[in-house]
Amino acid sequence: MTARLAVRLTPGASADRVDGWDVDADGRPVLKVRVRARPVEGEANEALVKLLAKALGVPRSSVDLMRGAQSRLKMIAVDNLDDEAVRTRLSAS
Repeated sequence: MTARLAVRLTPGASADRVDGWDVDADGRPVLKVRVRARPVEGEANEALVKLLAKALGVPRSSVDLMRGAQSRLKMIAVDNLDDEAVRTRLSAS
């Protein structure tokens, strides 16, 4: 089982944090995340993956950037969790 997670990433923030859920222009849920890393050579993407792994309580290897490496809007895959488990874990953190 693999969960899919849409993320709106803000790099260059003052702290690494998950800001909670929002909706995109089409009404789909999007997780808002901020990281301190700059969008240079994939640093912000790597910081995002590490932060999500920690927030979800899964190994780094279970979190994968599927789409959006050069965009603020990204699609993340989380192995061994379903969509409901991801929502529950992120709402609790």
